[in-house]
Amino acid sequence: MKNRSFKFSFGILLSFIVLFALFFNLPLKTSAKGDLDEIVNYEITVDVNDNATLTMLYHIDWKVLDSTSDGPLSWVLIGIPNDHYVSVKAKSDCIKKIKYSSSNGSNVRIDLDRNYKAGEVVPIEFELVQDYMYQMNMFNEGETVYRFTPGWFDDINVDNLTIRWNSDKIIEASPAYDNEGQYLVWNTSLSKGQRYPVQITYKNDAFSFDTSKEITVTDSGSSGAPTGSSKSSSTTGCVMCVFSVLFTVGLIGFAYLVNFLSWVGSSGFKPEKKLVRTVIQYHTNCPNCGAPRPEGKELCAYCGTNMIKSKTKLEETDKVPQDIEKYKDQIMGFRDDGKYKIPSSPNTYVHVSHIVIPHRTSFSQYMKTQSSRGGGHHSCAHSSCACACACACACAGGGRAGCSAKDFYNTNLKLKYFEDKKNAEKTQ
Repeated sequence: MKNRSFKFSFGILLSFIVLFALFFNLPLKTSAKGDLDEIVNYEITVDVNDNATLTMLYHIDWKVLDSTSDGPLSWVLIGIPNDHYVSVKAKSDCIKKIKYSSSNGSNVRIDLDRNYKAGEVVPIEFELVQDYMYQMNMFNEGETVYRFTPGWFDDINVDNLTIRWNSDKIIEASPAYDNEGQYLVWNTSLSKGQRYPVQITYKNDAFSFDTSKEITVTDSGSSGAPTGSSKSSSTTGCVMCVFSVLFTVGLIGFAYLVNFLSWVGSSGFKPEKKLVRTVIQYHTNCPNCGAPRPEGKELCAYCGTNMIKSKTKLEETDKVPQDIEKYKDQIMGFRDDGKYKIPSSPNTYVHVSHIVIPHRTSFSQYMKTQSSRGGGHHSCAHSSCACACACACACAGGGRAGCSAKDFYNTNLKLKYFEDKKNAEKTQ
């Protein structure tokens, strides 16, 4: 009886340890993955319709770099502005099925016609008709503004992003653009997680704008709920988001405990710490509207544009990039957790943090084996923050084969494995 009590208490203790690790998002794998995918070309062509909806043609040349770690590419999620879409239809042969998905915000889920392997480029193209994208009298009386940020990718670099917007009836647009026939053209490249917002202004009588279809803009510059949404509905949406998160964490934690409790007890928990410095350089003036950056602020106080020029993560053994080489001694001199300003560069800061790394070699090897059983990898982009969300968390999450809706705490657990194992045990 005494021995049983000890085992039960030990099980509870281990449960708390595992849930603690899940809650604080401690990494469970010691080996870092390389990039799985690359966006070679990302083009969006936009035409404004008479009823003020947008016809948006998306073309994405998606290159698979690694089809071994998580299997071949079989489907993707592409972020769209909001759930007020009128229609969405495939325009390329590689798309087997396309539909709206509310997973991790507003997206279209695209199932591909086959599994694509390393070295292959998938030419994804689809047409979206989108509503609820503008605000009337936003800055000036009698003028209507569209604000659009294409869906961005947390774990994938975009070699080339091109936005084409029909120039008919436009009175103002930003940031700086080129003219290409009847279109205004913005062209850039995006690093992982980087966003690129554009803003287009019309007279209120240019199209059939409707005040009931406006979006509102918060103080931070991101779009909020449609004007007609009530405060109570927004609060309800946030409560549902929180409930979904808690349910997901509980489900993953349960599966984790059932299958790995014995392993945790035998292998031990030996945390190590790694010093990481993140060097952030800010624009002196907003690249969108030209306003000066207030001290300590990451978003423009006038238009909400992100003021970060570059963000570089440095570990102890990393080579310092050339553009910040002259600040190397100052950067490497900071060792305590915190945020520090480089005295000789008023727009450069260093964030210092110590990351806890559990030493779990056998678990890492086990998960590597399990990850190959998932039947193909997938990827997704964040929804654009030009969206009309019920609450802020509806636009959060996203990333490479680890969207928060599918692997919220980066455990890379395959729940299908647990279901298959349970069914197998029943048949024995």
